[in-house]
Amino acid sequence: MQLPQQLLDSLTGVAGFDKEAFIQVHESGEQVTSVRVNAAKASMVNGEWSKGQIPFKIDQLELSTNNKIPWSSNGYYLPQRPAFIFDPLIHAGAYYVQEASSMFVEQALTQTTDISQPLRVLDLCAAPGGKSTLLQSLISADSLLVSNEVIKSRAAILEENSIKWGGANVIVTNADPTTFERLPNFFDVIMIDAPCSGSGLFRREREAIGEWSEQNVDLCYQRQQRILAAVLPSLKEGGVLIYSTCSYSKEEDEHIADWLMDTFSVDSLPLVIEASWGIVETQSDKHRAYGYRFFPYKVKGEGFFISCFRKQDGGRSVIKPPRKSLLQKASKNETGIVQPWLQAGAPVQLWKQKEEILAFPQQLEKELLTIVDNVYVRRAGIAIGKIAGNDLVPDHALALSTIINPAIVAVTLKKEEALQYLRREEVSLSIGHKGWTLVQFEHYNVGWIKVLPNRINNYYPQGWRILKRGTADSANENS
Repeated sequence: MQLPQQLLDSLTGVAGFDKEAFIQVHESGEQVTSVRVNAAKASMVNGEWSKGQIPFKIDQLELSTNNKIPWSSNGYYLPQRPAFIFDPLIHAGAYYVQEASSMFVEQALTQTTDISQPLRVLDLCAAPGGKSTLLQSLISADSLLVSNEVIKSRAAILEENSIKWGGANVIVTNADPTTFERLPNFFDVIMIDAPCSGSGLFRREREAIGEWSEQNVDLCYQRQQRILAAVLPSLKEGGVLIYSTCSYSKEEDEHIADWLMDTFSVDSLPLVIEASWGIVETQSDKHRAYGYRFFPYKVKGEGFFISCFRKQDGGRSVIKPPRKSLLQKASKNETGIVQPWLQAGAPVQLWKQKEEILAFPQQLEKELLTIVDNVYVRRAGIAIGKIAGNDLVPDHALALSTIINPAIVAVTLKKEEALQYLRREEVSLSIGHKGWTLVQFEHYNVGWIKVLPNRINNYYPQGWRILKRGTADSANENS
C-alpha cells in the first residue's frame, strides 16, 4: 500500500502521529469488524444479548464482554468478518455493522447533552445510517431525530436502515443543508459527519488512496464551511454541534474548529476520555478548540476525528405549525382498523398522507407538521400501511417496528427458509392460519407473507431482496 507522501508530510508534528506505525498498520492488512446491537429489539440477560430465550449470535460468533467496544454501550468487536448479507438478523434490524471509532459519537452526545430531556436532533449528513441509528438509540422516546441526506440514492439507503432499526420518532429527509435555514433555532443537537477527503478509511477502502490529494482536502475544507454556515442558524442557543470527519488532515479538523470559533459564537467542549482507549486529544492552533483523533495503531478502529461546540446565541424557536398540511389525522374508522395491529397503549398519533397511514409520537405533533411543511420528507415515523375496504394492507415498516402488536400471528423460519424469503422466492410452509402473517427468524420479525388457500405470497420489498447466492460478503461497513 503506497500512502500519499503529501499526507505523511502534512501529519508531521500532529499530536500522536507516528509515521512508522502509521505506515505499518496500513501495510498489515488487518481488518477490524464491529457491530452495534439494537437494544430496542434485544435485551441483556445474564450477560448475553437475547431475544426471548434465543442467545444472540452473529454467524455463530458470540458477542462477548471481552470484545466490547469501551466507548460504546452496545458495540462489540467480532473476531472475524462473517457474511453479514446472509444473516437474517441484520435484515431484521437486530444489529448494525458500524465502524468502532465512529461509535464514539455516543460519548460526544452523552457528555455534552442531557439525553433524559426531550430533544430535537438533526443528523445532517446521515447516510447510510450508522450515526442516526446510534443517536436514535440514545435519545428518549419523546425526542425527535431528523435524519437527512442530500443525495437521493443515499437517502434511500438511509431510509431502509432507519426502517430496519424500527423507531417511531424519526423523520428521514432528503434536503440540501440550506433548507434548514427555514427552521431557525430549532434543534438542540446537530450532528455533522462531514463529507471529507477520506484518509481515515485508507485501510478499509484502498481505492480512497487514489482519490486523495491536497487539492481535494482544500475542496473538502471549503465544502465543510459551506455546510456548517448553512445549518448553524437552525441550532438553538445553548445547543450542541457535534462535528466529525474520517480525515486525518488538520485542514478538515482543527482548522475547521478555528474557523467555526472565528465565524460563530460557539464554545469548544472538552470530553472525558480514558487513557486506555488510545484516543488522542488535540487542540487547534488559534482557539485551542478540543478535538479527538483516532489513529488505527492506537485504537482498534479506523481513522476518525470529532469535536463538539456549544452555541452561545440565537435564542429558541417558536413553532408555528402550518394551517394546512400534507398530513391529515386518520379518521376514527381508519384508527379502529389499524389499532389491533399496534401494541396496546402505544403513544402514537395516526396520520394519513395520500393513501398511506403512518404512526408518529403524539407529543411530537407540532414538530412533525413543522418539518413536513419546510423540508422534503421521505419517511416520517412508522409506515403502517394502506386501508383497503375494512382491512389493512400492512407495510414492511410495521413488521420491523418496535410498536407492532406482539400477538399478531407469526411463523418462525429456519435459516435457509429465511434466506429464501429474503431473496423474495416462494416459501413453502404448512400454516393453518390464513391471511397476513409475520415471518420471524429467532423471534425477530423479518417481514410479511399472505397465506391464501392455494399459495403463499411473499411481500418482502422487491428493492431490498438478497441477490447474492455465494458466501462472500463484499459490503463495506457502514459509518
